[in-house]
Amino acid sequence: MAFFLAFLKESVRLWVQMSPYLLLGMLIGGALHVMLREEFILRHLGGRSSSSVFKATLFGIPLPLCSCGVIPVAASLRRDGASKGATLAFLVSTPTTGVDSILATYSLLGPLFAFFRPLAALLAGLVVGLSSLFVVKEERWQGHRHPLPSRQPVPERLKEGLRYGLLELSRDIGGWLLLGVIVGGALSALVPEGAFRSLGVHPLWESLALLALSIPLYVCATGSIPVAAALIAKGISPGAALVFLVAGPATNTVTIGFVYSQLGKRASVIYVASILFISLLLGWVLNALWQALGAPPELVAPKGGLLPTWLRVGTGVILLGLVLYTQWEKRGAKDVSGMKYTFYVPGMSCQHCKAKVEGALKALKGVEEVSVDLEKKAVGVEGEVSREEIEEALRRVGYPPAEGLDT
Repeated sequence: MAFFLAFLKESVRLWVQMSPYLLLGMLIGGALHVMLREEFILRHLGGRSSSSVFKATLFGIPLPLCSCGVIPVAASLRRDGASKGATLAFLVSTPTTGVDSILATYSLLGPLFAFFRPLAALLAGLVVGLSSLFVVKEERWQGHRHPLPSRQPVPERLKEGLRYGLLELSRDIGGWLLLGVIVGGALSALVPEGAFRSLGVHPLWESLALLALSIPLYVCATGSIPVAAALIAKGISPGAALVFLVAGPATNTVTIGFVYSQLGKRASVIYVASILFISLLLGWVLNALWQALGAPPELVAPKGGLLPTWLRVGTGVILLGLVLYTQWEKRGAKDVSGMKYTFYVPGMSCQHCKAKVEGALKALKGVEEVSVDLEKKAVGVEGEVSREEIEEALRRVGYPPAEGLDT
């Protein structure tokens, strides 16, 4: 009973400290979503040069896309003419951080981490992108660009920004955020204070241990924050925690497999090696800087407590409501098996994927209804439209249908 109460207390503390910053970041993420449309990004990343790598890295840093959500976007970039270097840079910098996770990082881990995390995304993106320009063979691009849609009216863009920021992002990161808070709360309640402090005697081994945990594991940029906060509280050095925050979201078996299959063996080696190098280097720099400043705890301490209690609790309740609503809504997907056309679309993995597919198909003349089941990776369509038109629309947005469910 004592453990449960301690676990509950720590989990609630982590949640309410993050919530104001996370909600603000989600709103900013929604604004970025409508201002920096995918089509706009594609327009600037077609060149095979260092400038395209730099642009891809900068574009990726603020975008609140998770490790799975960034894959179809990266596939679109590549298919529409982006170089392998620009594609890799975007693939690294985007899931490593985002405007939502930067603010949440500040709330739980303080100003040093809030600075070093986007810096890590910038350096990792540049290193992997520029390295690939020299090492990875670039095939000549063959294809055509699709016309860009006209601008939406301001009220529609505002509505879309709120929908994306509050609902779609909640669907994407909500489950991982809850899991991160639960793991962080359990670590705080179970592990004695300073339990990992002895590892600090060998900081390289400490960082390598967390790196080995991070590479295969899927963890989103935001969900990793409470876990890192709990590890620091138990004696892990700030630098080792930064290694986990950088390598965790950027590397997992799915993303590495995508890079290997779509961009080649050399690209996948550069991708993983660059992330390992940057995370270890910046982890060492963070520890050295923190020690040089006298190891002040306030620089790596939560800042969420600076806000008034009513604001933290209120935003915590709102955020919890959004997460529970959107996670429950995901469970109520319609069965598509009885619809006129059904397709198996293996590339779909998150709400961003679902929105892209629905938007592309609903824009087709004659389509009456579109239903997407993410769990089964199935798409159902009703209406007077040909199968070929549907398949072409799916390919155009980066989600080609495959064998398995098509009827």
